[in-house]
Amino acid sequence: MPHLLHIDSSIQGEASVSRRLTARAAAAWRKAHPDGTVTYRDFAADPLPHFGPVNLAARSLSADEHADEHAAAVAVTEEAVNDVRRADTVLLGLPLYNYGAPSSIKAWVDHLITPGLSFDAETGKPLLGGREFLVLAARGGGYGEGTPREGWDHASPWLPHGLSLTGLEPRFIVAELTLAKANPAMADLIPLAEESLAAAEREIDALWTPAVA
Repeated sequence: MPHLLHIDSSIQGEASVSRRLTARAAAAWRKAHPDGTVTYRDFAADPLPHFGPVNLAARSLSADEHADEHAAAVAVTEEAVNDVRRADTVLLGLPLYNYGAPSSIKAWVDHLITPGLSFDAETGKPLLGGREFLVLAARGGGYGEGTPREGWDHASPWLPHGLSLTGLEPRFIVAELTLAKANPAMADLIPLAEESLAAAEREIDALWTPAVA
């Protein structure tokens, strides 16, 4: 039975473009997989704890040596990895905050990079590859080639590098200039923003639609 892992991270609630895109993609996935199941995680409402000293210590101890705090930390990491392991498709909403990924996404990646769970500790072989990984990204401005802030988006380039040990390979679908309607200084960019969003939605709608010969 196909399984979807749907992750949101935006703190903007119903105003979020990345949530709008992940919801559209999840609906399209359900339509294409009527017998499928879904796990939903909202890292804005229920973020993973940041990887810290207890997590690090737990990795250097055997299970028999774990105190309660070590066991609890390991359980959080195992749940994050198992969420991905169970999924055939992973949908991740990725807004751009201060030119980088939300800290909740960084925490998620830190938990996923775990020897023995997401990659072989001895050989380095990735253990989470072979599944569809779609990243629905939203950027308030424009960061493409030739723009004044070209290269200022540090979230999208970082994510594939951060997850490279796991075998997860993201495919990005991006809506840019999402602040155009809210920022008077960007008013002349509204048509470009609308086309960027429409293009992202068209790409989502075509994801699981059989090609017509």
